[in-house]
Amino acid sequence: MALPKSTKKKKPRAAPRVQRGAKLTEPNWDGWEEWTGEQIHKHRRATNSWYYEHFKPEDLYANVYVWMEKEDKYTKDQMKWIKAAPKHAISVTAGIVARMDTMGAPRFSQKEADHWESLAGTMGQLSSHIDFLERRIEIAIQAGKESKEEKEEELKEKPQKRVISIQERIELQAIAACEKIDTWLEVWSEKDNKFDPKGFDFAKHFVQMKITQAHARKIMGLYEPELKEIKEVLNPPKLKKDATEKEKDFAAQLQEAYEFTTKKELKNMLTALERLYGACQVVIDSSKATRKPRKRKVYSADKLVSKLKFKTTDDKYQLASVNPEDIIKCNELWVFNCKTRKIGKYVADIQDPLGQQREGSGLSVKGTTITGFNEKESIQKTLRKPEEQLKDFKNSGKVKLRSFLDDIKAVDIKLNGRINNDIILLKVQ
Repeated sequence: MALPKSTKKKKPRAAPRVQRGAKLTEPNWDGWEEWTGEQIHKHRRATNSWYYEHFKPEDLYANVYVWMEKEDKYTKDQMKWIKAAPKHAISVTAGIVARMDTMGAPRFSQKEADHWESLAGTMGQLSSHIDFLERRIEIAIQAGKESKEEKEEELKEKPQKRVISIQERIELQAIAACEKIDTWLEVWSEKDNKFDPKGFDFAKHFVQMKITQAHARKIMGLYEPELKEIKEVLNPPKLKKDATEKEKDFAAQLQEAYEFTTKKELKNMLTALERLYGACQVVIDSSKATRKPRKRKVYSADKLVSKLKFKTTDDKYQLASVNPEDIIKCNELWVFNCKTRKIGKYVADIQDPLGQQREGSGLSVKGTTITGFNEKESIQKTLRKPEEQLKDFKNSGKVKLRSFLDDIKAVDIKLNGRINNDIILLKVQ
């Protein structure tokens, strides 16, 4: 016989406390001054439950930080300390009180206090809700301060791990690469050795050890004292007449240190070290040859002419400047100085006749100066009758402008590239 099914209803699972405040209408306190004490008290309790049900604790804690900033009576350190405090030190209720105060809830209402005293089972007098909030803040600040100080003490006690610099790392790698070389060189000092100065393949070893030009320089530095010493033994420098006793003693000790070796053995050692030096130099030279040239930063025309100072218009001669951006990579630039009555032509040192905007061709601008012009061909002349001559300039075509400066009877003056507030940018070609 089958057992009867249980008729006991399952309790529905409680809805998770997830922030959904953005989708709901937040309770407000508009017109609370007209409410009765009972209405204020009930609304406060209902609002408290609403925040508790629809917001996560983390979101409610944040209301306290907002309230503290708004009050403008807490220091920066106190703000740091409360944010470092354990969240339970603040309490969810403090977060709700802070939000209600921000939304305009009364901090204390006598009508609400009277209603509270009239309720059965209540004790004591109703005080300002802000008193509770400030007490919680004070507790949280102290907890955060202690927590921060403990962490700082832990960091002080914890030994700091020394970070190896790039140069130190390269040196350690170079020393590791020299271990095999040192083992090979030690054969030279053994009795009845058959040391072959050409018996080590440096190129192959450097490839295996991934030696770069930085490593090669370090390796050369490691063997430099030994190489210098062998050379001095084979070709001892002549002592000067006024040599000190220390210098004489050092020279004698150097010769004595290598008495056990023959000249042939010393030459073998010198050959080995020179081959090592040569292999290192090959690594350095090849890295220079294969090194990619640094890419030149390309600036826009707008950026290049941003600091260029020039005269926009001139009413006396009825002139207006062209767009300064057109100067970049143009072949010619005509300018007129309204103060000195000088008209000039900048000619690009590297011409771009087809206008293909080739890199490095044409004129350019650096600060308030024209660059990339031919110093010999770029000249200016003084106009005796500027009104008439400038009128002719405006009516001249490309062909006529080629001989425009030649037709002016005046002394040629070299242009220096500087542009100022008196200069009109007449034309670019």
